[in-house]
Amino acid sequence: MGLGIVEKVIKKHLLKGKMVSGEEITLKIDQTLTQDATGTMAYLQFEALGIPKIKTELSVSYVDHNTIQAGFENADDHRYLQSTASKYGAYFSRAGNGICHQVHLERFAEPDKTLLGSDSHTPTAGGMGMLAIGAGGLDVAVAMGTCEYTLRYPRIIRINLEGKLNPWINAKDIILAILKMFGTKGNVGTIIEYGGSGLETLNVPQRATITNMGAELGITTSVFPSDQLTRKFLLSQNRGDQWKELKADSDAKYEKVINIDLSEIEPMLACPHSPGNIATVREFVGKRVDQVIIGSCTNSSYKDLKIAAHIVKGHKIPQNVSFVVSPGSRQVLKMITDDGSLSTLIDAGARIAECACGFCIGNSHAPATDAVSVRTSNRNFKGRCGTQSASVFLSGPETAAACALSGVITDPRDLKELAFPSFDLPKKFHVDDTMIIHPAPEGKKTKVYKGPNIGEPPKNKPLSENINAKIAIKVGDEITTDHIMPAGSRLKYRSNIKKYSQFVFEGIEPSFPKQCKDNKSDGYSNIIVAGLSYGQGSSREHAAICPMYLGVKAVIAKSIERIHRTNLINFGILPLIFMKTDDYQHLNVGDIVKIQDIEKTITKNAKLVLKNKTKNVDIELKYDLTEKEKQLIVAGGLLNHIKRKDK
Repeated sequence: MGLGIVEKVIKKHLLKGKMVSGEEITLKIDQTLTQDATGTMAYLQFEALGIPKIKTELSVSYVDHNTIQAGFENADDHRYLQSTASKYGAYFSRAGNGICHQVHLERFAEPDKTLLGSDSHTPTAGGMGMLAIGAGGLDVAVAMGTCEYTLRYPRIIRINLEGKLNPWINAKDIILAILKMFGTKGNVGTIIEYGGSGLETLNVPQRATITNMGAELGITTSVFPSDQLTRKFLLSQNRGDQWKELKADSDAKYEKVINIDLSEIEPMLACPHSPGNIATVREFVGKRVDQVIIGSCTNSSYKDLKIAAHIVKGHKIPQNVSFVVSPGSRQVLKMITDDGSLSTLIDAGARIAECACGFCIGNSHAPATDAVSVRTSNRNFKGRCGTQSASVFLSGPETAAACALSGVITDPRDLKELAFPSFDLPKKFHVDDTMIIHPAPEGKKTKVYKGPNIGEPPKNKPLSENINAKIAIKVGDEITTDHIMPAGSRLKYRSNIKKYSQFVFEGIEPSFPKQCKDNKSDGYSNIIVAGLSYGQGSSREHAAICPMYLGVKAVIAKSIERIHRTNLINFGILPLIFMKTDDYQHLNVGDIVKIQDIEKTITKNAKLVLKNKTKNVDIELKYDLTEKEKQLIVAGGLLNHIKRKDK
């Protein structure tokens, strides 16, 4: 039996385990990436490992999140990251060079390689034929030091894209249509592999749009073949020597095969307040729009911005609409400058934002109270934009530009007076890597800079045999890591856990940190109770680190998303699942509960029971831990486990 693309890459990189769905495997990691919001803690953790040099083929430290540098904290973090990159052997992409996923696709991603990144949208590089996986910063730190990453062997689904997109339809519309099919939950442990005749019509940036927002499905990653279009893109980036053909065998087998006719896809929207709340643009035509933003790692490529400029050329944006454009990289910015697209956008009334994450993470361009914002980014969780009362719709750049032009939600196919532009990617992109600092040969002599806001990674204690706790908070379904740890203006405290932990669940229950502190003073640990798909969204490990710092010992939920579940384990927090979902109703805030004989129970794979002493109810819980995960939990987390092994 032949192999698919995913199977081929995994087989080549398999260090431990068997290629059987659900089995624990360890992969060799070729490349890593970090960004400043998660990278500062990742490098603090790398230093804590005591490893003198990064061992991967290539690691890149990007600054793309907190580039506004409001206060000294962000600038200090960036100096720290530049010094650690020099000392330990990473490339350093300076603030202003661009969004990590866009730049990595342009300058570093390679077919048939593995990439682990401390950002949930790392799968963007899957558009290049990479097995690119998002993870917590600690996992990336360990990968930099060992070239290893452990996960469960995935179930692999094949999606065949057939036919061709009609004019005015974007790759964003494809992934929104797929999100409508799959939803954002229930897809843990899955990798999507793309194929079909339609791939001949989708260039690498378009494929990357699909793999980027594929993260919202809750899957591990998604991958495209490496074909002649991949080669063409690499040649245009002066990296043609890095091309390698990668395709599935004709007799490869998959758990499921789905066929999608591209000609049937129409302009789509993700409606407030979830990337999985999908509708057609037609359903909202005429709805007032107050703000339009084109950019983010999903849709800020050269062609995306060029077509937006084509739509607004010769027009002025209505006075009631705020129009913002954020190129994904300096390469894109330079190219739209040279071809006149930037002037066209400015003439139309666009505000030009820095090549950074910015608006997407809520640290700039927050809309007005009760405003409607149409954005080409990948997430529209309530409040993520920086305004709790705003309604954010996600679309492709064609739809977004049409909305900016008209001041209402508009189907771009209705722009009758405008001819659809036919242009392909250029044969040569502008290549200028001066904003990327190469590792210094004398790096070991570099002095690491640490500002006053930078602390050490918090330490956890080994697992107690019994947990006596109070329920500190009870939340519902689809709680994101944004809900747990706010982004925006709070991001500058990510290297200061003591400070950042004051904002855990700030948008849901601001008193949560105090409640945890009071429970600890009374001699109790803390437990979080949640519904379905707890921890979806960003890979931010702070959603586990800060609760751990506050004394949280377990999360009990109906389901927990992949990256967050791993982060909980990495920091010694038990990820527990209700055996019976109805038992969710038997736990409430303030209940005193006990879980006993934990190590003995999980070691023997025995039944784990929580006793609700307040209600006098026993609740059976699932834990489904691999042998390695059990060791991490018992040790109190991954750092403790590694230090134990080193002794």
